[in-house]
Amino acid sequence: MFPGFGTVVNMATVVIGSSLGLLLGHRLPKRTRDTVTDALGLVTLLIGGLAAVQVTSAALSDLVGSSAPVLIVLGAMLFGGIVGSLLDIEARLEGFGGWLRTRLGTGGREDGPLVDGEPAKERFVEGFVTASLVFCVGPLTILGSLSDGLGLGADQLILKSGLDGFASIAFAASLGAGVMASVVSLGVIQGLLTLLGFLLGDFVPAAHLAALTATGGLLLLGVGLRLLHVRQVPVGNLLPALVVAPLLVQLVAVLGG
Repeated sequence: MFPGFGTVVNMATVVIGSSLGLLLGHRLPKRTRDTVTDALGLVTLLIGGLAAVQVTSAALSDLVGSSAPVLIVLGAMLFGGIVGSLLDIEARLEGFGGWLRTRLGTGGREDGPLVDGEPAKERFVEGFVTASLVFCVGPLTILGSLSDGLGLGADQLILKSGLDGFASIAFAASLGAGVMASVVSLGVIQGLLTLLGFLLGDFVPAAHLAALTATGGLLLLGVGLRLLHVRQVPVGNLLPALVVAPLLVQLVAVLGG
């Protein structure tokens, strides 16, 4: 697989899902949506767990010692969470989405799904903005795209493709063709993040990548818990941990050397 493969798959599933949604309309039963979402939540936990196991990486242990990796991940989650919560990243993302929706979508209307009688242009823009926010703002977008670019595999983006593909069916059924147009936003944002990961790949040592991957795995576990409605973990506020983890590895390596 080539860097960017996950984004290509993701774009394809959104197009296919949107097409099915436009054909199905409102016929998709809620129990089916819930069942598929639960299944994807369980798979998210599996992939997150497999990534978190990188805390046992030999390269990481050799650099910082056998007892430090777990403490590094713990420190990254704590410090990253503190920074993220002080900045209130999750609320800011939600606020930005609300602002964007007001500016480009329904002019601040909060009256639920659009109806067929609504102006076609407004309905299209609403679908485009809503789907773009759902598909492009989230931990899986960042983690998956960076992992794909770093050469760690496209598993996370393929999982996201399943989520987005199914979501696009439901969105297109109620919001129309604008949902399919959101594939442009998806391609641009994930493509840039994948390119960033690809450019960083040659400069990030294996030990630092292991810490980054393990920390990202824990964030994915948080995503899985949210999908299963076990707990609404504020994953957005924990995103700075992805930056803190490799920095802590470097700090421990320097102090230990």
